[in-house]
Amino acid sequence: MNVLDLIAGARAGKQRDIARLISCIEDGATDAREAVAALAGCTGRAHVIGVTGAPGVGKSTTTSALVTAFRARGNRVAVLAVDPSSPFSGGALLGDRIRMQQHATDEGVFIRSMASRGHLGGLAATTPQVIRVLDSAGFDAVIIETVGVGQSEVEIAATADSSIVLIAPGMGDSIQAAKAGILEIGDIFVVNKADRDGADTTVRELRHMIALGQHDGWAPLVLKTVASTGVGIEELIVAIDEHREWLIGSGQDRMRKLRRIRDEISALVIGETRARLSARAAELDALSACVLDGTMDTYQAAEQLS
Repeated sequence: MNVLDLIAGARAGKQRDIARLISCIEDGATDAREAVAALAGCTGRAHVIGVTGAPGVGKSTTTSALVTAFRARGNRVAVLAVDPSSPFSGGALLGDRIRMQQHATDEGVFIRSMASRGHLGGLAATTPQVIRVLDSAGFDAVIIETVGVGQSEVEIAATADSSIVLIAPGMGDSIQAAKAGILEIGDIFVVNKADRDGADTTVRELRHMIALGQHDGWAPLVLKTVASTGVGIEELIVAIDEHREWLIGSGQDRMRKLRRIRDEISALVIGETRARLSARAAELDALSACVLDGTMDTYQAAEQLS
């Protein structure tokens, strides 16, 4: 099938065509650019929800519970679960979808695992383009589950409309959040596994730290959940709805989408620059040798390559 046929199938909700179109974009196929161009103007309706947090806080379980809650309301949901790639082999387990098998036969749910492929920030480099595919396919909500490596996962704030930061009691995460700047990326903070000792203390510490920060009109909410049993998930859905209403009413919805597109354009420019630089590897090596020998400084070398 050509790319236009895949797009037609994806917009009709055919899961196989959606998957093929995403693979086309992930692999950087020659018609990936044609696909992105054809999707222009067909997007902008889906609410993009980011779910992030350190390993072990229950991101996949929470994501699955959110899917169940959205489906109970009749919403179509897509999930992008980003898994870390090996720095040695480049491979990835892509195992997060195993925890969501109860949704595998639901035609209103699309689940895709993506390898980060060495991209930092907790997401894959092609995430914005894949979101565009899912948006054009008519999904009401797109949930992005980040890699889960900890303090560096701030890219989700620039990608999602609503960012959910998961924290588990007893893991020292509230203190980690304070020093890592995670407080700045969360729209909603969720203390998951709230049936554990220390949950109330974690909630209290988070609310105190949030109160000390500066916000753009939305004061981040702090909720408690036990995602494995569904406790608190309905309250989380309500909080997501409230945040979306605030985004639209305040004009932040358009501003966030503009920021997302700006970052995507910048990333494409940087990618093209890196590709051109790779094509001049021999020249780069020669200039590096000149710098090492002291006949040239790094600024002069960079000017010759620019």
